[in-house]
Amino acid sequence: MKDNKVFDKSKAFAIRIINLYKHLKESKHEFVMSNQILRSGTSIGANVAESLYASSRSDFTNKLSIALKEASETKYWLLLLSETGYISQKEFDSIRSEIDELLKLLTASVKTAKNVQSEQSDQ
Repeated sequence: MKDNKVFDKSKAFAIRIINLYKHLKESKHEFVMSNQILRSGTSIGANVAESLYASSRSDFTNKLSIALKEASETKYWLLLLSETGYISQKEFDSIRSEIDELLKLLTASVKTAKNVQSEQSDQ
C-alpha cells in the first residue's frame, strides 16, 4: 500500500472525519448527521483499501466506484453541516478542498479502470 496517493489521502480524510464526528457528538450534541458522515467518510478509504486486493479488474473498478459514491455522499453531509451551522464556513472550506481532491482522484481512477477493462474485453 505504499506510494498509493488515493489510499493515503482517503485514510487521512477518514481520520479527519473521525475527529469531526467526535467534535459534533461532544461539542454540538449532533447525533444523526454525525453518524451519517462517519459512515460515508470512513467508507471511502475502506473501499479504496479493499480495491487494492480485488479479485478481478471488475471487482477493482466496483470498489473504486463505491468509494466515489461514498465521497459524493460525504460532500453532501458536509454541505448540510455547513448550511445548518454545525460547522463554520472556515471549517467547511478546509475540509471541502480535501473531499474535492478525493472526488477528482477517484473519478480519474474509475475512468482509467473502466477504460482498461473495456480495452481488455475488446481483445
